[in-house]
Amino acid sequence: MTGKNDLLTRLETRLNAHGLVLLGGFVEGGQTRVMVGNAGSQMVSHVPGLPEADPRGDPVNRWTRQVMEPVAEDFGATVSYPFDGPPWHPFVSWMLATGQAFVSPLGLAIHPRYGLWFALRAALLFDRVLPLDSPDAASPCETCRDRPCLSACPVGAFTGTAYDAEGCRDHLATAAGDDCMTQGCGARRACPVGRAWRYTPAHAGFHMRAFAR
Repeated sequence: MTGKNDLLTRLETRLNAHGLVLLGGFVEGGQTRVMVGNAGSQMVSHVPGLPEADPRGDPVNRWTRQVMEPVAEDFGATVSYPFDGPPWHPFVSWMLATGQAFVSPLGLAIHPRYGLWFALRAALLFDRVLPLDSPDAASPCETCRDRPCLSACPVGAFTGTAYDAEGCRDHLATAAGDDCMTQGCGARRACPVGRAWRYTPAHAGFHMRAFAR
């Protein structure tokens, strides 16, 4: 987010100190919602015990609250989380509304810079209009002819219109699924966008254990 006002500049600096990033924002009804997440694995060193922690203890969610509650208070915003619910907040729709992310053939949101290697952690709602960059990004998938993400899955879990989650989990439980389990989803790794931001194996493995449990 270039050309930010002073508040957003200070907010970005505060978030970066925790390994988090601003992922865009949008204005609606006189309010501004700003999306916060991690890109790559910079966040990992800030979360106590990650990536060795047991995913069932929700260490990332707990840490996110500890970081974001004082940030929201200090900046005069209301904070929402994707893990609060039901009812669940429409985080994917909010992220798409920023114009900085798009739906990939895998069904995951893709960012022109970070590729598939980002995750939404929180959203800050400001009760006023903040100046935001006009989104000038386009989906990188539109110019990707080969779409290797759709052919890389060893069990064909992705079709471009559907995802076989159970087939994916079944594969992860076998010896053949060890590569995806320890390195991260093979289909996700096949995407050529944002490879510099690819999660470290330890980081990817933590999230794969959370998914497979």
